[in-house]
Amino acid sequence: MNLRGRNKVDPTFNMSSMTDIVFLLLIFFMLTSTLVTINAIDLILPSSSGKTENKAPIAVSVTQKGDFYINKTKVSVQALESELLKIVGVDKKKSIVIRGAKKVAYENVVKIIDIAQRNKLKMVLAVKVNGN
Repeated sequence: MNLRGRNKVDPTFNMSSMTDIVFLLLIFFMLTSTLVTINAIDLILPSSSGKTENKAPIAVSVTQKGDFYINKTKVSVQALESELLKIVGVDKKKSIVIRGAKKVAYENVVKIIDIAQRNKLKMVLAVKVNGN
């Protein structure tokens, strides 16, 4: 009479399912880490070289009516690029602060961004930060 049991437990451990889970977790964390956004504003900060040059940023403002201003001076849309380049000068190291009214048309802000991008100027978009 054979009293041995038919169900034998294999004492070895199969690692293939464990490695599949690890790789799936790795892929999941790699994908989700690229989607995480930091709650901060990217700013281009001016650098100091020890000289006493005036590197104050140039403010380009757009009102809700669509009027453009460069440092409190009203400028037409057609003359915006030439006036901006005249103020920036040759070195192009000054940064442009783009200030748009709260409900200004998006295309007006894009015009300024396009001018700055075309002339390889540094730009910063000014926003009001809520005191959370």
